[in-house]
Amino acid sequence: MQTRNRFLDDMSQLMTNAMGVAQGARTEAETAMKSLMDRRLADRDFVTREEFDAVRGMAQKAREENDALQARISALEAKLGPNPE
Repeated sequence: MQTRNRFLDDMSQLMTNAMGVAQGARTEAETAMKSLMDRRLADRDFVTREEFDAVRGMAQKAREENDALQARISALEAKLGPNPE
C-alpha cells in the first residue's frame, strides 16, 4: 500500500504551475519583442518583399526594352550607312 505525501503533491503542483507561468511569460516576451521589432523596422522605411519584387520586375522589363531599342537603333544605323559626321 502506497501512501501519498501531501508535501510532494503540493511541490509537484507548484512546479507545474510555475512552468505554466514561465511559458506564459516567454510567450508574452516574444510577442513584445516582435512588436518592438516591427515598429523599429516600420520607422526605417524598409520595403516589403512584395514591393521589392515588383520594382525588380519593372527594372528587368525596362532593361529588356532598352536592349530591344538599342538593337533597333543599331539596325537602323546600319541601313543608313556610315555616319556623315
